[in-house]
Amino acid sequence: MLFVKYLSFLICSSSTSASLTVREQADSRSVYVGNVDYGCASEIIKQHFMSCGKVIRVTIPANEFGLPKGCAYVEFDNIDAVPKALLLNESELHGRKIKVCAKRTNIPGMKKIRGRSTYVLRSRRPSAVYCRPGYGSAPRFGRSMRYRPY
Repeated sequence: MLFVKYLSFLICSSSTSASLTVREQADSRSVYVGNVDYGCASEIIKQHFMSCGKVIRVTIPANEFGLPKGCAYVEFDNIDAVPKALLLNESELHGRKIKVCAKRTNIPGMKKIRGRSTYVLRSRRPSAVYCRPGYGSAPRFGRSMRYRPY
């Protein structure tokens, strides 16, 4: 039983490393395009980058409501098209100057919390005596805390 679990662990770890290398290769052939018009379709972006090389895929990320975020990712057939695509930085697409830069590869674990954990719930005990704001330890309006009847 233990041997079967170990084999399944080896298979899963090798498949994740294989998928990571495939993802890194795809990212090396891709560029990020920023400041894309919200009404711009993927076909228009594909035509704009056809002069650089064969475009495999154009991905336009959307927010939780299904609306485009204003950026796109263009994946090319080979790595030689990326430097040509970087020359299209500051070019005009659909009435806007676009920003083109090489796509970075996401590093797994970068969003892990380091240092002090912010998710720890600290128990806060209410104070023994409830003090309204402005009354108590600090004098209010610069007056002393002595009792003055009149």
